[in-house]
Order: sequence, then C-alpha cells, then structure tokens
Amino acid sequence: MAMNNASLLRRLGAMLYDGLLVLALLFLGTLPFIAARGGEPVPAGNLGYRLAMLGIVFAFFVVFWSRYGRTLGMQSWGLRIETADGSRPDIRQSSLRFFAGLLSWLPLGLGYWWQLIDRDGLSWPDRASGTFLRHYPKPGKRPSAPGSARNP
Repeated sequence: MAMNNASLLRRLGAMLYDGLLVLALLFLGTLPFIAARGGEPVPAGNLGYRLAMLGIVFAFFVVFWSRYGRTLGMQSWGLRIETADGSRPDIRQSSLRFFAGLLSWLPLGLGYWWQLIDRDGLSWPDRASGTFLRHYPKPGKRPSAPGSARNP
C-alpha cells in the first residue's frame, strides 16, 4: 500500500474533526462539575476542573494513538501515526507527541507550519516523538506524489 508523509492540509483537516470530538467530550466532562455545584457554573481558574479537562484531552489522543495509531478524525483523512519500523507509537511516544503538539500551537502554530520547510516534511510533534504521520490513500484513489508532504 502506498504511503506518504501527511500534508499540512490533511493534518489540519484531521485536527478540525478531532477538535469537534474533543469539544463534545469536554462538554460531557463538564457535566459532573456543574452537577456538583447544583447547576452553577464552574468558577474561572478552578484548578481541578482545568486538570480534568486536560486529562480528558490527553487520554483521548494518547489512547487512540497508542492503541490504534490514529484518532477518528485521522481515520477520516486516511492518516496514521507510525514509528520508523511502521508500528503504532507506544504510550511514551504518544505522550511526547501530545505535549509537543501543544507547544507547537503556542508560537502561532509554527510547530505545524514547520513541516513546509523541514527537509523531511516533518512537524515538531513528529520530530519530538520519533513518529511519522502518514497518509494512506483509500484503495482505488490516485495517491499524491511519493515523498511529497505538500499535497493534500
């Protein structure tokens, strides 16, 4: 099966899909906090609430990546995370990828834009975790040019 490094547009598409799923999980994760307060909103800056929400997002990505090599959004876009030998990342690599992904957004997404100038077409999370985000086209579809990180 042909594969390429995932393009920036595919990455962003998968992030949008996963963002919607994560948003739904955060809504569900907020319900117990509101219920515990008798229907009142959670105060701004509540550390327990913030840590719980971070834990939900962390668990979503790390469990999907280490168990299946992809999230639901990534599956929709034909993407999979792999190690150099083609296997799924372990929990350590998935955790590194998660935190590198958070840091990659801080400088206006530079960690993801980086792939456009990287000699191997890799983003900061790819480099930090020693993993690769690959595109596997659906059977019957014409794949992008081999080795191209710029084709969606």
